[in-house]
Amino acid sequence: MIGLSAVAEKFKFPYPILLIVAGIAIGFAPEVPKIEINPEIVFLIFLPPLLYDAAFNISFTDFKTHISTISTLAITLVFLTTLGIAVVARYLVPGMTWPLAFVLGAILSATDAVAAMSITRGLNISHKTNTILEGESLINDASALVAYRFAVAAVGGASFILWKASLEFVMLLAGGIVIGSLMSRLIFLLKFVRQSPMIIISFLLLLPFVTYLLAEELHVSGVIAVVTLGLSIAFVSNKVFPDNLKNQSRHIWDIIIFMLNGLIFILIGLQYPYVLKNIPKDQVIPYLLYALLITVVTLLIRTLRVFMQRSRLKKALSMKRSRITKEALLDFRTSLIISWSGMRGIVSLAIAIGLPKELEDGTPFPLRNEIIFISVAVVLFTLLGQGLTLPWLVKKLSSEKEC
Repeated sequence: MIGLSAVAEKFKFPYPILLIVAGIAIGFAPEVPKIEINPEIVFLIFLPPLLYDAAFNISFTDFKTHISTISTLAITLVFLTTLGIAVVARYLVPGMTWPLAFVLGAILSATDAVAAMSITRGLNISHKTNTILEGESLINDASALVAYRFAVAAVGGASFILWKASLEFVMLLAGGIVIGSLMSRLIFLLKFVRQSPMIIISFLLLLPFVTYLLAEELHVSGVIAVVTLGLSIAFVSNKVFPDNLKNQSRHIWDIIIFMLNGLIFILIGLQYPYVLKNIPKDQVIPYLLYALLITVVTLLIRTLRVFMQRSRLKKALSMKRSRITKEALLDFRTSLIISWSGMRGIVSLAIAIGLPKELEDGTPFPLRNEIIFISVAVVLFTLLGQGLTLPWLVKKLSSEKEC
């Protein structure tokens, strides 16, 4: 991973793409042992540090300015995407029932801003675009996981009741916010060990993992708890930590995030050959076509919703009936880049692989292999297709802006 990242940087090539291709190639190599991803370990190892780092570094003021767009992408768009994918899968994939279609939709509903930020690093991306993409990634995983939970329960025969689902969603978010806020108060205890940098940094490194585990143990959103933790600590860090300590911690976090990001993309590539083995050879091409069509549909839904949000913000500002400010408006360039940055990644992969093998009555989970295959294929299509073209799109829009 380190070697390929160095090669990618040398030739100015998006390193996530190179790592994914390398992972696929390694997976097809003979005598390579199968590497199984435990979804719970993926969520614990990858989500807390990545979410905490993004939340800690995002500007709270900027986050508040763009909260309308962020919430639209992270909540409304997630559920719209779930519905859109479900409709396509229901009428396209043989044997796909409505509950199974909604499972597939929920798996692929959340975008992976880690991939987008990794690919666009070094490009001329505006601060506003970065803030919106990072803000979206801080919340959308929680929305997707709630949709996934209800969809899987429906496959097992449970009925879906809208008000109960809505109430549970609110409770998950509220509980996560409470846990994250309470855990962030612990940093004031570090005032008593201000002269021990190693103790403070070690405490800060472990805090996101402990917060995530505690929230999940209490059956609230660990994602939201970690995000709240990061935002809260960022807000009060100047009062608690001296600058030299913050710089030391920053260097350590940069290394951890770099290693995790690289590992994510190799793992995504590694999974494809093993998933491929579970699909009959004569069905591979049709299922790849299904995945390609779903990829196009998700991109269209995202683009449509982003440009609708752009129009809504303009209208809201002109009517002067809301708190929308001029800084929150989306121009055409920003809207297009945000639309094209809707790549899927490790969260979708972990959710897919985490599908139960059996239902509660002991019967095999219907179309499990097919759902996993389509999910992995969509992840690869978005990362390779949009990932390879996103740098070109950014440069093209930048050159047109200069003209």
